[in-house]
Amino acid sequence: QVPLVESGGGLVQAGGSLRLSCAASGRTFSSYEMGWFRQAPGKEREFVAAINWSGGISTYADSVKGRFIISRDRVKNTVYLQMNTLKPEDTAVYSCAAGRRGGLLSLESYYDYWGAGTQVTVSS
Repeated sequence: QVPLVESGGGLVQAGGSLRLSCAASGRTFSSYEMGWFRQAPGKEREFVAAINWSGGISTYADSVKGRFIISRDRVKNTVYLQMNTLKPEDTAVYSCAAGRRGGLLSLESYYDYWGAGTQVTVSS
C-alpha cells in the first residue's frame, strides 16, 4: 500500500492555478517533514517546496518562490501545494514525500516515503 497519495493534478492554461493534495494512508505523518518534488520529461526530479512537521517553517525552490504555497493539515494528515501563476515550464509529474532523516529538506535523501505522483500540464 502506497502511504502517500497525490491528487489535484490536471491540465491548466498558463497563468492559471491548481491545488495539489497529498493524503497519507495507513500511518500518520504528523511528526514528519513533508516535501513536494517534480519531474519533467527527460529531466531529473527536482525539489519544489517543503514544510516542517509543525507547519511553521517552509522552504521553496527559487523557480516557484512567490507563486507556490505549501501547507499542511496535521489533523487530516494531508499536505497541500497551492500553485498560482502557472507557467508551461511547471509541467511535470508532482510527487510528495515524507521524511525525517535529517539534512537538507531540498534533498531527496531526506525522505523516507514517496507517493506515485500526479501529472500537471500547463498549456501556453
